[in-house]
Amino acid sequence: MSKPQTITQKILAAHAGKDYVEPGELIMARVDIALGNDITAPFAIKAFREVGAEKVFDRDRVVLVLDHFAPNKDIASAIQCQQVRRFALEQHLTHFYEGGEMGVEHALLPEKGIVGPGDLIVGADSHTCTYGALGAFATGVGSTDLAAAMITGECWLKVPESMRFSYTGDPGPWVTGKDLILFTIGDIGVDGANYRAMEFTGDAIARLPMADRFSMANMAVEAGAKNGIMAPDEVTRQYVQGRALRPYTRYASDPGAPYVLEKTYEVAGLEPQVAYPPSPGNVLPVSELGNVAIDQAVIGSCTNGRLEDLRVAAMVLKGRQVARGVRLIIIPATPAVYRQALEEGLLATFMAAGAVIGPPTCGPCLGGHLGILAPGEVAVATTNRNFVGRMGHPQSLVYLANPAVAAASAVAGRIIHPGELFGRGAAFVRQST
Repeated sequence: MSKPQTITQKILAAHAGKDYVEPGELIMARVDIALGNDITAPFAIKAFREVGAEKVFDRDRVVLVLDHFAPNKDIASAIQCQQVRRFALEQHLTHFYEGGEMGVEHALLPEKGIVGPGDLIVGADSHTCTYGALGAFATGVGSTDLAAAMITGECWLKVPESMRFSYTGDPGPWVTGKDLILFTIGDIGVDGANYRAMEFTGDAIARLPMADRFSMANMAVEAGAKNGIMAPDEVTRQYVQGRALRPYTRYASDPGAPYVLEKTYEVAGLEPQVAYPPSPGNVLPVSELGNVAIDQAVIGSCTNGRLEDLRVAAMVLKGRQVARGVRLIIIPATPAVYRQALEEGLLATFMAAGAVIGPPTCGPCLGGHLGILAPGEVAVATTNRNFVGRMGHPQSLVYLANPAVAAASAVAGRIIHPGELFGRGAAFVRQST
């Protein structure tokens, strides 16, 4: 009888053709999906050419998305996108997305059913770990590793040790998965999970919709994790049903599986969390932040640009106006999210409040475009990083928060608890798609 294994071990073992893998073991694993974007794919394509490769291992399993500097912001980004486009067309890739099909990659791939439970996904983008919310092993790799995966369909990996984080109880009003992961990173630090798997579990996780689960898995890398992961459940099944393009396997950790750390968080009464610059690990409850005036609020990104996030923002902004001197930028994560937000009247609410609505793109999250900060400017954003210069000038400041906090702060002109607009006891109903 084999030793007990975590969900991460089981997925890696299956893709390495083994019954069991040991944490720390080096393996060569079969890849289900290899992903690149307009920043990272050109380097991978260059390496692909340099070794004399002619064809990708499977045109259905190499995915390229133009989402970081697209629509092209300058000549350099136009050339990058051109290189990726030409390669995608040359290789007859099934999954190449640009223009009206373009979306933020880590929202787009789950939405389209390209990734699913039990998959092994590598992507030349650190937030590839988002797909762990589906019960997949997903991790970021370098562009050279991506090139190797595109050619061979395999990738070498070191099996990570696992950490288990259990969340119990009902958190306070306006609290989402974004707050749970910020709270966790604030507790263990930005290097607290270096090259480890962060496994999320507990009754509080079971109640989260997929949008919130994606947010949590997305930010596991901000604690240094190799991957973030949740065992698939009924919520997962309902999400992937009718979406999944391939058969999938649901894995779960065995009783007695090895964890280097286990932590339990009682989240009853937890309030919205805010990460202050210059680190996602600088976390405080919003009520303890003090008086922080803002110049810009951004709602979007692979962390919080999904329909559920926009619904919450619209509820906060309904009948209200963005404060004078504040720019509110809202970026739906995918064309489908944009279309549904339009049909539900969310975009009309945003426009009436004075927001700018951008196309589905990463935009200002990485300091790309559509919202770059000037010296001394302060932003609150639903994005995932707030390093020095992350969203523009090195002398600008970025605070990370959930969509309700970002929307309420845009109205107040300073970072506030949404309860200041509604009354502290008021809550909201998180509607899933």
